[in-house]
Amino acid sequence: MSNLELRPGLVTCGGRGDTPGEPVLELLAGREVMLGESTKVRRLLPTLGRRLVGAWCFIDHYGPDEIADQSGMQVPPHPHIGLQTVSWLLDGAVRHRDSLGSDVTIRPGQLALMTAGHAIAHSEQSPAVHPALLHGAQLWVALPGRSRNIPPAFEHHTDLPVLTDRGLRATVLLGELAGAASAGTVHTPLVGVDLALDAGADVRLPLEPDFEYAVLAPSGAGTVLDGPRPPDPGADAGAEPSGAEPSGAEVAGVRVEPGGLLYLGTGRSELRVRAESATRLLLLGGEPFEERLVMWWNFVAGSGAEIAEARTDWMAGRRFGAVAGGQPLPAPAMPATPLIPRGRTR
Repeated sequence: MSNLELRPGLVTCGGRGDTPGEPVLELLAGREVMLGESTKVRRLLPTLGRRLVGAWCFIDHYGPDEIADQSGMQVPPHPHIGLQTVSWLLDGAVRHRDSLGSDVTIRPGQLALMTAGHAIAHSEQSPAVHPALLHGAQLWVALPGRSRNIPPAFEHHTDLPVLTDRGLRATVLLGELAGAASAGTVHTPLVGVDLALDAGADVRLPLEPDFEYAVLAPSGAGTVLDGPRPPDPGADAGAEPSGAEPSGAEVAGVRVEPGGLLYLGTGRSELRVRAESATRLLLLGGEPFEERLVMWWNFVAGSGAEIAEARTDWMAGRRFGAVAGGQPLPAPAMPATPLIPRGRTR
């Protein structure tokens, strides 16, 4: 999916200096953006205060939209470099076509993973005959320097690993959770999991303490609960510090609803989530991304010069190849601000 903003902002990101070395509960608000003329999305990453979660660098949540009498998603051919796109549908269908010759209709529960590498172009459109609802998320993963210029590729995985527990169905999009590993290709340590929770579910999921994590809610609302406060090594055995919660008590909980992103920091060995009603959550995480990057429009690169070269090539009809789906989307004008790679937070 494209960033169709006419004046896309410059985003500089990467480096581990601003990654918290401990768990946090930081609720970040998204913003509404029009995707073409027909689809409104909630942009949750990058957002004010945070640019990356592991290698995850872009999150758009759209729908649920009633499109029975409408054209639905209509994103014309556009380019990408230096990233992977992860398309995840909860309702509806989207036809993906790219300059490699891929022509696939993506449906709920299926992973569409496109690796841009050196250069690729694609289009995304609702089929002429499509379901009444359209609901999903579009995610980008930044590629590390060693993989940023690899040949482009597209993967369509229709059989993903699923973990079940009381009131939980967890589908692993990318990476691994509790021994269940997705077949999707990754280039840095990361994970993405769709959590379908029944009303009243109260579940715990294992996490990697070295990863940073975030949670968003495509539908319903889930409450993320922090575990019991760890004991103070300097306190007397058996004594509770003044004003502290009793041992084993829940000390914090944050409700996550559509339109918000809850950043969890690092240092967690598990995640506890409670759902009052039927809820869908996306859990995203990964090893904090060390490299510094520049992200502008649909490009992720190591320098501003690479971004400028990609824009020039796209506008000249070079490098990206041809793809069906309408007239190619023209690139916006380059910003006056120098494109200098920086850190993870604003």
